[in-house]
Amino acid sequence: EHSLNDDGLFTGDKASPEDALRIEKIDVYYKQAGNLRFVPRAIIVDLEPGIIDVIKASPIGNQFKPDNMIFAASGAGNNWAKGHYTEGAEIIDEVLDVVRRETESCDCPQGFQITHSLGGGTGSGLGTLLLLKIRDAYPD
Repeated sequence: EHSLNDDGLFTGDKASPEDALRIEKIDVYYKQAGNLRFVPRAIIVDLEPGIIDVIKASPIGNQFKPDNMIFAASGAGNNWAKGHYTEGAEIIDEVLDVVRRETESCDCPQGFQITHSLGGGTGSGLGTLLLLKIRDAYPD
């Protein structure tokens, strides 16, 4: 869709009108990190390191900034309260710092796109906590 390879390098033809438009619009979801190399504006959060290790080891794992991968050690064990009040509360300030840093690097932020699980402690508990904190930090 964005004509990027697994390392985030643009593989299209800059001279073609279609690819020139891709380059013009790519900064919605990506930040330029070098000459035609792009890094996703993604923050990956989990309460256990296993899934983040899988993402890092995947073919596209090199695209993501390691500083934007935040995880705890123990997980929430499919428990909403642990994700919201205990385990999630321990890492929420670090998550919000990364959200703030990514937001400040945007020219004109217009909103947040959040993809999360609806079940379990991380998806529902930490997800709810994150939504509440983002709403408080960015009311408009």
